[in-house]
Amino acid sequence: MPALHPDQTTPVELRKKGGERFTVRWADGHESAFGARTLRGRCPCAQCVSETTGQRLVFEEHVSPDVAILAARTVGHYAVHFDWSDGHTTGIYSFDYLRRICPCDLCTGRAA
Repeated sequence: MPALHPDQTTPVELRKKGGERFTVRWADGHESAFGARTLRGRCPCAQCVSETTGQRLVFEEHVSPDVAILAARTVGHYAVHFDWSDGHTTGIYSFDYLRRICPCDLCTGRAA
């Protein structure tokens, strides 16, 4: 994957909207909005992604549709940690990772 510009991975605002959404406004002006189920299904931890093969073990369809974000807090100056209503608490989502998984049409290539 190509390197991202620092403005693309530097958050200027992190916001948990109830338990359903998490948004990041980036230094380059872009905003990423994640649904809770989407984020939980993309957890990068070793329980959700095999440490040996890198193969994803947990997908969005494995996550309850009503999963909620109970808490979100920064880890140093590089990541966010979430506590989930399903009891999962081990994922650390780097800012680089969050920008790379942005679900918007522009980032996924669906924009016309």
